[in-house]
Amino acid sequence: MFRVLFFLFIVVPIIEIAVLMQVGSLIGAWPTLAIVIVTAWLGARNVKAQGLATVQNLQNKMAQGEMPSEEIVAGLLLLVAGVLLVTPGFVTDAFGLSLLIPQVRKALVSSVQQHLSVQSIGGAGFSQSSFHFEQEQQPFQHQKQDGFERAKHHVHQGSTIDGEYERKD
Repeated sequence: MFRVLFFLFIVVPIIEIAVLMQVGSLIGAWPTLAIVIVTAWLGARNVKAQGLATVQNLQNKMAQGEMPSEEIVAGLLLLVAGVLLVTPGFVTDAFGLSLLIPQVRKALVSSVQQHLSVQSIGGAGFSQSSFHFEQEQQPFQHQKQDGFERAKHHVHQGSTIDGEYERKD
């Protein structure tokens, strides 16, 4: 873990600075700055559009009762792409733009899904529920407190209604 953090916080910024200096010396400081700003803006627009499409797919799968694991991982990859694209630099922009390519993202999603273990719970998560009710005619007693009439409900242990829940759309 230390090596990964060292690479992310020390090596990547050094590489970014070196690349920015090389590009700046070739085309100038202002064009380099303009390219960095334009890639961040275009990347953010693309991440937003693809993110909204992913959220819509996620909602559709959930409405059908399916596990949206692919959409969740794709959403996380789009989040990483957005962070990489708004980070100034050409190297992070290249990685961020590569995550916006659907084929690259699908390959990464399938790779991540192979390492994940998803446990599915049948139905909507309800297997049994119990309700207690009172057998009396009037379950509420009215009492006067502080000049106001208040209803007091007594719950008695009585019969149990046992049933199953099934979702019908």
